[in-house]
Amino acid sequence: MSQADPSGPEPARMPVLYLAGIGRSGSTLLERLLGEVPGICSLGEVMHLWRRGLLLNERCGCSMPFRECSFWQQIGQEAFGGWDRVDAPRMTALARTVDDVAHLPKLLGAGHRAFAADLAEYVSAYEAVYRAARTVTGAQVVVDSSKATSLVYCLRTATGLDLQVLHVVRDSRGVAYSWTRKVRRPESTGAEGDYMPTFSPARVAVLWSGHNLLIQAVRALGTPVHLAPYEGFVADPKAFLRSVLHRCGIPADESTLAAAGADWVELSVSHQVSGNPMRFQAGRIPVRRDEAWRQALPATQRRVVTGLTAPVSGLLRYQSSGRPVGRR
Repeated sequence: MSQADPSGPEPARMPVLYLAGIGRSGSTLLERLLGEVPGICSLGEVMHLWRRGLLLNERCGCSMPFRECSFWQQIGQEAFGGWDRVDAPRMTALARTVDDVAHLPKLLGAGHRAFAADLAEYVSAYEAVYRAARTVTGAQVVVDSSKATSLVYCLRTATGLDLQVLHVVRDSRGVAYSWTRKVRRPESTGAEGDYMPTFSPARVAVLWSGHNLLIQAVRALGTPVHLAPYEGFVADPKAFLRSVLHRCGIPADESTLAAAGADWVELSVSHQVSGNPMRFQAGRIPVRRDEAWRQALPATQRRVVTGLTAPVSGLLRYQSSGRPVGRR
């Protein structure tokens, strides 16, 4: 690889929009809608590419096994000269080494030289995937909906990325109830389990508070963070999309917003590498607020979740009803 001319202009940083937050908050649908905007390429949860894609060959959003999907084959060729040149076990090992909230002190600069080298190797692989996706599709902005909090802190160290974070938030009680439900993973090969994991409402409440707080904290480190309330999205997808694009500095006109209406979205076949099972749906999909938790989540559990998440809910400017009173 040739060295860049140090006297020449610095290469432009690549725009990446990262969807962060707790699962079951509507991020998959929002990301798919963003992917319908001209100039935006959505990749799904890239953090799962190394294991679920390369090692397990799970299905892409287009329903093809990962290694048979022409979209991802083009990206692998562009990024690495082919996926066979990627050491997937090494990437999964690096994820355990650097990509976890337990490593936040090191990610904030307290890591030793070996950690820094591992982090640089790990992040460079993501950057290669993003750049390849941009080249293959001609998009200006790449969207990664991995959601993982620690990955935000990893990616912000990449000097070649112009990273913005879209912080997707949903009422904690709705999220807690959703994680009690048994949801099949239609792309499963069995190794990752045929169903998504389930968690108790109290555990989800603790995770909801901790991760949402840490996502907001990255703002203090200079990374732009935009709050994206689920309730605002489902109330009017088109208006919400317009607002998100505006805040992220992405031009929007009526043609840009054509895939969204006041209560529906129009989705084409996706190539999301991983995510909620709805990534396999296409066509016009009605959008409505899911409040099944109000009847299905026992009152005692609702009170527990409300109490545990109240401080962070206040920070995020959510009323007790779960309706956002402001946007950032």
